[in-house]
Amino acid sequence: MADISYIKKIAVVGAGTMGREIAQVALMAGFEKVFLYSRSIETITKAKNFIENGLKKLKSKGTLDEGVTPESLMKNLILNRDVEKTVENADFVIESVPENMDLKQEIFKKLGNFAAKHAILATNTSTMSITKIAEASGRADKVIGMHFFTPIVVLRLIEVIKGAKTSKETFDISIAIGEKFPALKGKRYIAKIEKESPGFIVNRLTISTSLYLNWLLDMAMEKGIPIETIDNDVVTYPGIGPFAKWDYFGIDVVCDTRNYFAKELSPEFAPGKTLKTLLKEGELGKKTGKGLYEWKEGKHIITSYEKANIFNLELFYAIQLNEGCRLLEEGIVSGYKIIDDTMLAGMDMPGPFSAGKRNYKAWTKLLDEFVEKSRIKYLKPCDLMKSGGFVNIRK
Repeated sequence: MADISYIKKIAVVGAGTMGREIAQVALMAGFEKVFLYSRSIETITKAKNFIENGLKKLKSKGTLDEGVTPESLMKNLILNRDVEKTVENADFVIESVPENMDLKQEIFKKLGNFAAKHAILATNTSTMSITKIAEASGRADKVIGMHFFTPIVVLRLIEVIKGAKTSKETFDISIAIGEKFPALKGKRYIAKIEKESPGFIVNRLTISTSLYLNWLLDMAMEKGIPIETIDNDVVTYPGIGPFAKWDYFGIDVVCDTRNYFAKELSPEFAPGKTLKTLLKEGELGKKTGKGLYEWKEGKHIITSYEKANIFNLELFYAIQLNEGCRLLEEGIVSGYKIIDDTMLAGMDMPGPFSAGKRNYKAWTKLLDEFVEKSRIKYLKPCDLMKSGGFVNIRK
């Protein structure tokens, strides 16, 4: 276990949805000071209120440590609109700005200039290359990927990802820091990823399924099938189905992520007709009040509780199994148990391999049929899935 006793001050750069949640768990972890930066007065004020209200809710439920109060924790939160002042005294810095490589590199150039020389610089990117982000910092050995999953205070998973030049010391310290952050669902699960790939583990699998969802979306629009009826195939309202989740995250964020995958993995990940239209019209989902759904008071409005009966859950898992097998083929992980455990800890859903061991032959056939129907060549079953060879690669 790495010695992290000297890490007493945490800085979080970016105070949006993820940044404010990271700051909250850092406070709960007992660090002496947590610095939180945003250049926007509105964003930093919302973040402060969010954290304070979150801590009060936890106190009312008896889930804060004994003797700890929201007031005592809030005294350790330092809000700042100057990035240099935010990071200059921090021992560990976590960047949490939107998924845009140019923006992240711009931030990391500043972090490289302003942060203390001993400080570790972590990026909360959900998909992008740690190596490329690190290039701008001038201290690539001190840069790490540290991908959290919202709600961070609840879900157990943090993916910790090495870049090409990340040192072993940086990797080990970051894992120990991640384990210190509390989670309501139990002990933190740290997915240790020593070789990067687009989307790492969870988003690599989930974004692969977005090829199917994007095809379903455009097909539904052409045929006049209400989007909520497909979501109703997956969840019961007020649960959030896959298309409502796209609205929740933001259509712009979904498009940025898909464009990154289109560049890094396959052009077939590019946003489809419906997503591009929504983006062009500025209908970005929850944040604008309208996207695939209309949103009021933070909830999506549905007009039908009927099901379309066209969402194929087995195909969904077949796609995830195929992508998981690709991760094994590429040497991103050493065994499929890591993938299943990571999906469970981060998404509260089983990974594809437990069922895949029994169903890979049928799922291979299912994928072949869908590829022929959709013409999405990226989803063609890989050799490890077709052969079932993955069953011998557990750990």
